Amino acid sequence: MGFSVSGSAAIVFVGMFIGFGILSGAVSDGHERVSDARDARADAALETENTAINVTSAEYLGTTDRLTVLVENTGATAIEVNTTDFLIENRYVTDWQASATVADTNDTRLWLPGEQLNITVRTSDVPARVTVVTGTGVARTEEVN
Repeated sequence: MGFSVSGSAAIVFVGMFIGFGILSGAVSDGHERVSDARDARADAALETENTAINVTSAEYLGTTDRLTVLVENTGATAIEVNTTDFLIENRYVTDWQASATVADTNDTRLWLPGEQLNITVRTSDVPARVTVVTGTGVARTEEVN
């Protein structure tokens, strides 16, 4: 009778040891994921805070049906052109990136601080305003001349 109680207690303790080992691994993994998510959110908030743009010019030339928009990166964050959105009269434009240039060159898709993004789009409608939105969510709207 003494061995069966001791054997049962040993089995229960081994089971509890294994159970706590699994539980601690799951808790540790969950805590690590939450911590990583908080760090990613803080990094994204800092990137958004350091992003600033200024629409320096928005001109429509009716004789050629071309809208030319010049946007300067006045922040401290490099912006990817592929993550930037362009709207004319709150209408999303999809084909503007093929003709866009950064610092008067076509071979880069990274828009560094102090550089100017040149967007040229053909449109027959005379727009009143344009909006440029960066990948971090910073947006600027400008009246078209």
